[in-house]
Amino acid sequence: MTATEAGATEAGGGARWVPGDQILWRYRGNGGDDAVHICRPVTVVQDTDELLAVWMASGTECVRPVLADGTQVHAEPLATRYTRPRTTVRSRWFGSGVLKLARPGDPWSVWLFWDRGWLFRNWYVNLEEPRSRWAGGVDSRDHFLDISVHPDRSWEWLDEDEFAQAQRVGLMDRATAHRVRAAGHAALEVIRAWGSPFADGWEHWRPDPRWEVPRLPDDWDRPPVHSLS
Repeated sequence: MTATEAGATEAGGGARWVPGDQILWRYRGNGGDDAVHICRPVTVVQDTDELLAVWMASGTECVRPVLADGTQVHAEPLATRYTRPRTTVRSRWFGSGVLKLARPGDPWSVWLFWDRGWLFRNWYVNLEEPRSRWAGGVDSRDHFLDISVHPDRSWEWLDEDEFAQAQRVGLMDRATAHRVRAAGHAALEVIRAWGSPFADGWEHWRPDPRWEVPRLPDDWDRPPVHSLS
């Protein structure tokens, strides 16, 4: 257990992380698969009743899914992308860093991407289960459908083909799909009104240069311990 986890456990259910704490941002499978298949060590930027903000630095070692034969998931034809056996591999995030913003209870998180030289590229709305907090980080389930929001405030749906295929192969039932689409439309209402976090100036934020890149622990897939509010 890390010092951050020990402190959070001792602090009780209302514990909050502080800027600079290192936690895990994880996604579990869909369609009855509870295994962790995405794990990203991140650094806490802010943790309040209104917002959890974390930074995934360039060079971070992460866990991601691949097909059992090593094929990259997005290189597999859509028809078999979600039916062929999978495993996980460790790899490093070599793109620009990613800032992730999540309001408690929202069925999405908002990610900010930059190009070289801190040229802001876009916001990315990742539709997902509201995150469950535990001593070592947060867990969620990705819901396939996403929204890209450009600096001029225009937007577009992303991955609608994957969203449809997930339903066809039984990873998402009809009721869940309706709920996810409704969540997307709720996110669009926030975008059209230019509410938080889009209007909050996060595109001008920069990480503390003293922060070290978090290490991926050997027990990255451990069961959650001591749920946090």
